[in-house]
Order: sequence, then C-alpha cells, then structure tokens
Amino acid sequence: MARFIFITGGVVSSLGKGLLAASLGALLQARGYKVRIRKFDPYLNVDPGTMSPYQHGEVYVTDDGAETDLDLGHYERFTGVSARQSDNVTSGRIYSDIIAKERRGDYLGATVQVVPHVTNAIKEFAQNDIDGLDFVICEIGGTIGDIESLPFVEALRQLKNDLGPGQTCFVHTTLVPYIAAAGELKTKPTQHSVRELTSYGIQPQVLLCRTEHPIPDNERRKIALFCNVPEGAVIQALDARSIYDVPLQYHHEGLDREVLKAFGIEAEDSPDLTRWIDIMDRVDNPEGEVTIGVVGKYVALPDAYKSLREALVHGGLANRVKVNIKWLDAEMFEGDPEDLVPQLEPLHAILVPGGFGERGSEGKIAAIRFARTRNIPFFGICLGMQMACIEAARHQAGIADATTTEFGEQGEPIIGLITEWMSEEGLQKRSEDTDLGGTMRLGAYDAKLSPNSKVASVYGTTEISERHRHRYEVNSHYIPKLEEGGLIFSGMSPDGELPEIVERPEHPWFIGVQFHPELKSRPFDPHPLFKGFVAAALEQSRLV
Repeated sequence: MARFIFITGGVVSSLGKGLLAASLGALLQARGYKVRIRKFDPYLNVDPGTMSPYQHGEVYVTDDGAETDLDLGHYERFTGVSARQSDNVTSGRIYSDIIAKERRGDYLGATVQVVPHVTNAIKEFAQNDIDGLDFVICEIGGTIGDIESLPFVEALRQLKNDLGPGQTCFVHTTLVPYIAAAGELKTKPTQHSVRELTSYGIQPQVLLCRTEHPIPDNERRKIALFCNVPEGAVIQALDARSIYDVPLQYHHEGLDREVLKAFGIEAEDSPDLTRWIDIMDRVDNPEGEVTIGVVGKYVALPDAYKSLREALVHGGLANRVKVNIKWLDAEMFEGDPEDLVPQLEPLHAILVPGGFGERGSEGKIAAIRFARTRNIPFFGICLGMQMACIEAARHQAGIADATTTEFGEQGEPIIGLITEWMSEEGLQKRSEDTDLGGTMRLGAYDAKLSPNSKVASVYGTTEISERHRHRYEVNSHYIPKLEEGGLIFSGMSPDGELPEIVERPEHPWFIGVQFHPELKSRPFDPHPLFKGFVAAALEQSRLV
C-alpha cells in the first residue's frame, strides 16, 4: 500500500516546494523506492493552458496531453518518471467536475457542499492511479492561510485519518529570515506558520526551513520546541549553487532519513547518489563554455522558459561545458537591421523558442535570417520553426508577404490553423470558434525522419515521439517551394501530412522542430537535440 507525503508551504510563496518534492522523490528513488509526485493547485482555472506566462510561468505538457504546472517539469527531470493527467489537479477542475455531476443529477438531490463533496473529490484524486508505488508525494500549491487552499488542507486532514497511523507524513516548508540590522535569524514566522497549520488539524512531522544563513543549534532547538517536532526533523535549506545540488544538500541535512523515520522506517543503507554526484562534478568542473542567445517574447520572466533553460543546461552537462544564456527580447530587433549585429554577432548559437501572438515575430525572423546568413548554429522550437519557414519563404522562395494566419488574414499563409489530425483517440477536429483551453495538438505524437537527414543522425533513429503544444502548422502546400530554397522538411507525421522538422543540410547546424523537445530532457539523460545544439555552439566558439 502506497504511503503519502504531503508538502505544504508557509510564511511566503516561492520557497521551493516543487524542488523539495522533486528532490525528495529522487532521494527515495536512490533508496530503491518507487515514487510518483503530484501537484494540487488551488486556483480556479481548469488548467494553466490559457494563463499568461508572465502570471504562471511555462505550461508543462505531459505525454498524455495534460497542460500542467511547471513543477511537474521538476518532478520529471529529477525522477525520470513521466507525469500523467492524473498528477495535476486544480480547484477549477474539481469544481467543474462536481458542478457537471450536480447538473446531471448524480447527487440525487443532495445539497452539494465543500465538505464532503469537494474534499471527497480531492481525496479521490490523491488516491487514484497509484498501483505499485511505495510513496506518493503531493505538493499543495499556495501558502497556508490562503483561503483558496483551505479545501485541500481539509481533505488532507481527512485523508490522514482515513489511511490510519504510519501511512502519511506532512513536510512543511517555511522561511527563517535574517534581519541584518539585528544580525539575527528570526524563528517566529516559522512558529506562527506551524501554529496556523495545526489549527487546521495537521501537525507536520518534518520542517524544511529556507534560510540564507546557517541555523545555529540553539535556534534549531527553539524551532523544534515551539513547533512540536524532533530537533533532527528541523532541516535547514540554504540556497544551492545549482538546483541539481539540492538532492545532495537535502540528503546531507537528513531529509530522507527524517521522512522515513516519520513512517517508522529505519534508513539503514545509504542511497545511491552516484548520478547526482556525477552531475555536480560536470557543473563544477566544465571544460569550456558557450554563449547561446534565446530570442523570445517572454524573456523578462525566466520561468516562462523553465524547461528550455534546463534543457540547455543538460546539453552543457552532456558536452561538459558551461552554457551562458543571453535572454534577448525579440522586439528590440524590429527596427534597424544593424541593431542585430552587436547583440547577435558574439553569440555561439541562437535559439528561437515557442510562443503565441504576433508581438516580437519580426524580430525573431530577423534573428533567424542573421543565423542563416552568418552560419551561426540555429535551433527553432514550435513558433521558432514556423518563423524559420516564413523567413525562408520571404527571402529564398520569393513569397514576400509570407505570414501566418495566427497574426491575421493579411499576406500569404505559409502557416495556418491546423483543423484536423489523428491521435490515439481518433480524428481530432478544430475550428476558429473552438475554445482556447485544452484544444491544441497536445501531448506525445510520433514522427518519421528522413534516413540521411541531420536530425536522424542526431537522434540515431528515424522514428521518434515528442510532445506537442500548438494550434498552427506549416501549410504542406508550400513545402516544394521552401525546399527549392534549401529548407528541407526532414521530419513528418507518420501519415506524411504534418511537417515536424526542418533543417538546412548546407548549414553547420540549422534545425527547427514543431514540438517541444525541452519537455523530455533530463540532467542524467539530456535530449539529443540539445546535446547536439550545444556541441555545435562549442564548435562555433572555436571559430570566433
């Protein structure tokens, strides 16, 4: 029977609950346990699919097509366990399902209430699809005391009683701030946060205390005394030099030992942390460095490209080089073409990521042309691939007004709305009037690669599966013209209808993909495209 670990947060947000869940999962895996990590989000959106990246960061997409919180990316990267639709739920999804049941009459005339109907739905979600697991780690979004998260906290309190002794462990994350004027760490915020959590009927067994300074023994004893936990269960969490050092840091502080102790499990053997030690050796001892420019739309908020950033880091780990990322707002390249030179010329490679909307598109096209004509390694992802096709159409295929219908009806539509495609569920159809939420081509789809192509050599195979999240596709009607100009369509859907990959054989490294390879990259298993892209950047660095 699976045991449950519930992770809550107090005092302030952004304390790293997602990294805590991912690191704890990795540590339990290193001890031989099977784990799955889940995220409870208290907002009323059904999923984050329609939320602005500036509000919520990136949308992480699973193999089975769920649009989820970016923390699920951490879970996958640290454990290698592919997330599923059943691993992320929001208040919006819970309430939507309950209201649909009420409208159908499923409750047989009963008054529908938060307790028991909402809390029961949350408990059902937590316990669904967990066969064969040793531990289920559940991260509760938000901060204790937020009105939005109260139904989740109450559901977990009930679940603790339902499962019985020894089946649950609560880990509470807090902040221990340093007051410079007093020269002291303050434990009172932690005490008050735990007191509020206990007022809801939950006593945490382990405290993870985020702090900028080491916690002295006397302060640790004070926290333990006032928060009713063993002194050893007060785990300090100092800022780490890399997120991939966090599992090692938390193990050194005894996190996995204390969590197992809360379940009555004696942690006798040391976990096998070889992979994490190797990763940190590559982080700390690079044999070179490269600078890669990301020309995007949401560069003011790095979390909007969280998986992309980590995939570039993974490519660096694979090549044992440090990757310096230069975030460049595409809009600044929409004026004088000479503005590109001082920004792009020093770069060893250029990447244009995905996005939605017209803003910055001309700057992206200008950056792609710069990479093409200067023989600088280029990688286009989703919208980045589409902009590469428009650039080729305008400057090589003689279609001066080439554009995408995503930006309006003017010009010639090299890129158009995808209206139907085949999935495992059968034929999918969309139109301009379709709702925005959850209606894109989402999740893992197969593709076939041309045998002698660059991407086939990068992957080492001609059959791949990658995750998609897009609403527009390259119009296959224009493929012959674009290929005459030198842009080769080297990857297609199995039925040959949907373009998946473009490349330029004569270019040192020029690849555009319709999917999001960054979603499948892991620090201990870097994605081959990012591994190859960083290798090309390294080669470029030797030429300049």
